[in-house]
Amino acid sequence: MPAQVGKRYVAHSGAEVIVTKGGAGELSDGEVSLTLKDQAEGLTDGTGRTEPLIELGKRYRSNDGEVELLVIKAGVADLRYNGAPMEVLQPKILPSAD
Repeated sequence: MPAQVGKRYVAHSGAEVIVTKGGAGELSDGEVSLTLKDQAEGLTDGTGRTEPLIELGKRYRSNDGEVELLVIKAGVADLRYNGAPMEVLQPKILPSAD
């Protein structure tokens, strides 16, 4: 299932992301595909994982730059796009408004 712009995806831990730049590949939490928010009823994470933690408001980008995500609910998730780990984007430094 392609990563569609504006769609909300949920990991089994309950972590939630929204796609800000879409692509044709698949989003996953490690080896498990992320689920669309509409279809996420009754998801449970029985693994007991505590790492890696994704934080609210952080942005992630695929290695090829094709897909970008925004975390809208923190939780435990190993975000991947087409099996490759996603990287955290650093915030842009804005000039002062003196």
